[in-house]
Amino acid sequence: MAFPLAASKPSALGLNDRALDRLQELIARHIAEGRYPGAQIALARRGQLALTASFGDARTEPKRVPASDDTLWLLYSNTKVIVASAVWLLAEQGALSFTDTVAAHLPGFEANGKGEITILQVLTHQGGFPTAEMPDAAWTDHELLRRTVCGFTLEWTPGSRVRYHGLAAHWVAAALIEAKTKTDYRDFIRLNVTEPLGLANELFVGLPDAQHARAVDMHEPAADTGRQVLRAENNTAEFRRAGVPGGGGYATARAMAAFYQMLAQGGTLNGVRLFSPRLVQYVTRNFTDDRVDLYMGMPMHRGIGPHSRGTTPNIRGLGALAHPRTFGHGGVGSSYCWADPESSVSFAYLSNSRVPDPWHSERMDRISNLVHTSID
Repeated sequence: MAFPLAASKPSALGLNDRALDRLQELIARHIAEGRYPGAQIALARRGQLALTASFGDARTEPKRVPASDDTLWLLYSNTKVIVASAVWLLAEQGALSFTDTVAAHLPGFEANGKGEITILQVLTHQGGFPTAEMPDAAWTDHELLRRTVCGFTLEWTPGSRVRYHGLAAHWVAAALIEAKTKTDYRDFIRLNVTEPLGLANELFVGLPDAQHARAVDMHEPAADTGRQVLRAENNTAEFRRAGVPGGGGYATARAMAAFYQMLAQGGTLNGVRLFSPRLVQYVTRNFTDDRVDLYMGMPMHRGIGPHSRGTTPNIRGLGALAHPRTFGHGGVGSSYCWADPESSVSFAYLSNSRVPDPWHSERMDRISNLVHTSID
């Protein structure tokens, strides 16, 4: 199947070549400095792919494997928006409303005082159970997944705070999808999101065994030397297969740029309408205003999946120079993907090392700002 975005040149799409050269020079310098083994970027505008580029190595052990345009990168929390999009589809189809309680569609979720929590609260990180955990056994046991989600306990009153739910909220989303569709959430996403968009070979929530050879190994800097070492827990076949809904998807950068290009264009990609423009406008709205996300330490302007730039002085990942309506999401210490509906630009940056702040946030601001300055 042909990729859904036709290839073009940056200059033909009103993008400044020199700014994009500076972007690639910065990434190449990071790799030369040993900041991360490899990276991949993709940039799209007006329904066309302006740029895709791969840098460095996908794997370093037992031998080096250079990154290529077909390499699949661990998305970490970029996965959240893909999973949320399956809930958007259910709303688009009239199967639920975002203001419904989760318990109305997932019987048993009302346990432990959770009966009034809405879908909107969960997906905007206001649910009240940010550190709830899921056992690895639930990766293959759907009933255990459901029981565990229903057994989550509150840490504070739902809606009273904004605090990033690293994994828990999207386990709820996965259980909700399965309760409504009677389908494995990973299969539902493939059949209803990635396949219709023409991205099924480049965007995965639950990586099939046959695709594991394309996947990067994840790294992190060693505490004592800063040398890149493997993060063993993210490089197993079981983890890749699992498709953890809050942080276990895999994709190419061009697939993520295409997904966000669909959103930038109001829900349509290459003639395939997945969402209505009104739905896209709603889920990318700022539902948390300028309230501080207590995990991030700054306002995050949460939508129902992605977050938006807003007008606060700074924002994580999207670039300080971004238009206020720019929206997207990141992956912990490694990546960011976003769309600017004002310019119809979408961008994806993926790397294979989980590096700490403040360096991670500083480099993402510079990388995203170089893309914003390229827009003529």
